Amino acid sequence: MRRLGFPLGALALAAVVACTPVRTSGERGNRHPWTIPGHVRIGTDDEPDNLNPLFAHTDATDQVDALIFAPVFRYDAHGEFVPELVTEIPTYANGGISKDSKTIVLHWRRGVVWSDGAPLTARDLRFTWRAAMNPANNTKSTSGWEDVASIDVPRDDTAIVRLKRPNADVMGLFGGGGGSAYPPLPEHLLGRLPNLNRDAFNAHPISSGPFLLKAWRHGSSLEFVRNDRYWRGPPKVSAVSMVVVPNSDSLFTELQTHEIDVLDAVPEERLAQLPSIDGIVVHPRLVANFRRLVMNCSRPALSDRRVRLAIAEAIDWARMNATIFHGANIPARSDIPPNSWAAPNIPFYRYDPRDAHRLLDAAGWRLGPDALRARAGEPLRLTVSATNKPFNEQSEVQMQQQLRAIGIDLSIKNYPASYLFAQNGPLYTGKYDLEFSIDTNAPDPDNQGSWSGDFVPPKGANTTFLHDPIITATSEAAIRTFDRAKRRALYQREEERIHELVLAVFFYWENSRAAYNSDLRNYQPAEYITSNWNSWQWEI
Repeated sequence: MRRLGFPLGALALAAVVACTPVRTSGERGNRHPWTIPGHVRIGTDDEPDNLNPLFAHTDATDQVDALIFAPVFRYDAHGEFVPELVTEIPTYANGGISKDSKTIVLHWRRGVVWSDGAPLTARDLRFTWRAAMNPANNTKSTSGWEDVASIDVPRDDTAIVRLKRPNADVMGLFGGGGGSAYPPLPEHLLGRLPNLNRDAFNAHPISSGPFLLKAWRHGSSLEFVRNDRYWRGPPKVSAVSMVVVPNSDSLFTELQTHEIDVLDAVPEERLAQLPSIDGIVVHPRLVANFRRLVMNCSRPALSDRRVRLAIAEAIDWARMNATIFHGANIPARSDIPPNSWAAPNIPFYRYDPRDAHRLLDAAGWRLGPDALRARAGEPLRLTVSATNKPFNEQSEVQMQQQLRAIGIDLSIKNYPASYLFAQNGPLYTGKYDLEFSIDTNAPDPDNQGSWSGDFVPPKGANTTFLHDPIITATSEAAIRTFDRAKRRALYQREEERIHELVLAVFFYWENSRAAYNSDLRNYQPAEYITSNWNSWQWEI
């Protein structure tokens, strides 16, 4: 389950990877006057809740952890694994994954050390698994780690991960950031503690990554300096600042005034102002955030597929994207990114109000003299819920008007994100009809927690509340093999079934814009999790 808790005009996918340099008239000599050589300033609207990834829940922690920790694998800019603490990615072909998919062998890189000089070995990975599973620790999630039966370390440079049953998601545990992916933690510092819940390490950890945390000025910034003991060698920049500016308007102003060098996701409403900023590069790329309208199939009116399809066909999604969302995003066919190896071929729902009328008639919902539909004296009234954001409400008003045109009375009932996505909030308790928000994907396409009947709340995030045996079986089978060809076919079948049942309308994939100082070299905005993935290569 990957819910974040936040909330068509066709764009060629080639545009996703294009970089657009913006005016550079402010340059002086070989660099801009605002550039600080060797120092990168990154703007962010949030700060970590914890720097120990076992306990942290915020995206800000993922951004920091990419700088200070070395994971077993990193994700590159396109979400593919690259070796970090191991010398190769395990596969069936190289023998790293056994034929029965229950054993993974990790060959550890020799000579890697922590920033205090202590060796960083496969024993640290084994310790991290034990810490994640230690009931005395307030670990945020043990998902995936529960399928690990043991991690054997016959030598410091070898970890043998034995699984209770095959689970392709386990590879993601070793990746850099997101969900329950935890980088190795230092056994030599933490191994003798009964629990890690309040240890000083959680606010000021030692480093295994490219940078060291020098200072955390709460509410203001986090300051980093290069880690001279990083196994790749010292990074090319000497310092990184993460500048915390909670207000998005103020954060954009700091980009305009060059008080920050990087704004990784420019708000859609600010895109038109980017050409007026001197000396920046604008890099559009598809990121793994998708907006969708989810339908609660446990509600009486929405239990009928014909009603759900009528809703999908009555809303002009292309118009909504073009007007409210400035035409910036990529139409979505499913909840698997269109550039994923597992991307399915699924048709879009057509905009067809006439057919929507036909479907509602067939379902027994008849138009009355007030132009509203009713069945057996019960009016067709629904609610739509989102977070309290202006563009959410604007979208909901369009839905309200277009559903009213086919005889559905739609009311808007929005909530703060902290309540909408809470375990006792309307979504997870089933006290909603339609939900309009943003979800996000990890690089692995596993979506079992969102659609399987085994993950209906309180067991997971399937807030459609539908127990469909085909979706449940295919999503389960897809994580029980590491074979991508087999998994791709299973996800195609699963997504066909989601589309057929109209569990959700997948609206768009976010085509995000990173804006950064044109003096910054080798900054590669990522599609998944963090653009800090290759910080050792940055130059300014």
